Amino acid sequence: MNITMLDYAKTILEKVSFDVKLFKKEFDKAVKVLMPEEVNELICWIKNHFEGQPVLKVLEAY
Repeated sequence: MNITMLDYAKTILEKVSFDVKLFKKEFDKAVKVLMPEEVNELICWIKNHFEGQPVLKVLEAY
């Protein structure tokens, strides 16, 4: 099975969503390796997937 870096980032972020610090660390790593349009897609996914959760604080800088 072929997995894209975007899908990999989503998987990791889902697994660490219990900890805001860890989520931010993994999000920052993902931003470094993804293309700009993939980063935008990831941000939209996070907003939809984690609506109302503390991890959304990570996106305040974006």
